[in-house]
Amino acid sequence: MIVEHAILRVRDGQGSDFEDAMRRAVPLIAASPGFQGIEVRPAAEMAGSYLLLVWWNDVASHRDGFRKSDRYQQWRALLHGFYEPMPEVGYYGPSVINYLQES
Repeated sequence: MIVEHAILRVRDGQGSDFEDAMRRAVPLIAASPGFQGIEVRPAAEMAGSYLLLVWWNDVASHRDGFRKSDRYQQWRALLHGFYEPMPEVGYYGPSVINYLQES
């Protein structure tokens, strides 16, 4: 499994609308073959910045599957107008350490 990563910088004053649009967009990506999960977190100290993490079976599931689908065109229409600048996407391999303290 790989993790897709992007920092999403949302235009000033549009955070709430972006979050609503992201909720509507999740079913589009979740229907993709190879999709495993998604997490979107607002930055703790930088208003309008979000961390996007998406778990995929492999890079091809995202790049060659979702990005070439009609669902991606709908995703773009819902979300890309919020970004300034457009985010750069990166991929990360399997975890070498995975430890979370239980609360």
